[in-house]
Amino acid sequence: MKHAFLLMTLGSVALTAALAEVPSGPPTFSDPLTIDNAYHPFVVGRVKSFEGSHGNLEVQVADSYLAGTRDFAWGGSTVSCRTLQESESEDGELAEISFNYFAQADDGTVYYFGEVVDVYEGGVVVGHSGSWLVGGPTLPGDPPETAVASDPTVYMPAHPEDGDVFKPEDLMPFVDESDEIVKVDKTVKVPAGTFEDCIQILESSQLSAGTETKWYAPEVGVIKVKEKGEALVLVDITP
Repeated sequence: MKHAFLLMTLGSVALTAALAEVPSGPPTFSDPLTIDNAYHPFVVGRVKSFEGSHGNLEVQVADSYLAGTRDFAWGGSTVSCRTLQESESEDGELAEISFNYFAQADDGTVYYFGEVVDVYEGGVVVGHSGSWLVGGPTLPGDPPETAVASDPTVYMPAHPEDGDVFKPEDLMPFVDESDEIVKVDKTVKVPAGTFEDCIQILESSQLSAGTETKWYAPEVGVIKVKEKGEALVLVDITP
């Protein structure tokens, strides 16, 4: 997932959770579709619009919180996930659409079950780089090259605190991301408004030498993204 792997085991999920200061055991999903985590809420029908730049390119990103869900077989049961669609355009031309799958555990932690990525050139899908799913491709529309993860990863701790470390993506060499909460209680101003009590997350990856910084606002989620040569800010949110 933009802005926007060794195969994992239950043990790796437990390690990730421990780093993020959430319960060390495997997550329990009694009501996975209710995602009310303060820093990654899922409001069906919401659309968040971002604008920014990537080098000399003008970038527009739309995050659409879809009503449709997807079920994953995991831990001996079925976990239903919400679907977040991210669409990115560069200089007005569609560059990528991804479908990202999330579920909230009983303790309030949001888990990431993977994403399906369509990369576009000239209006045509030319690849699916970065696609991965718990259990791998299981639906007819899933790219056959989708990487197979054994377990979901921690996307947002239930109660994020300064110094928390977790891995939203952990499947080398396909995808890799390590997150650290480096600041809390921040006030951040973007075109969509001024937000208080924000957290600042530093992202790094074994697949890239650079880092990316994201700011998350309560009840909204990510509002600003910045890395070398690239920046995105929230310009509108509905409803």
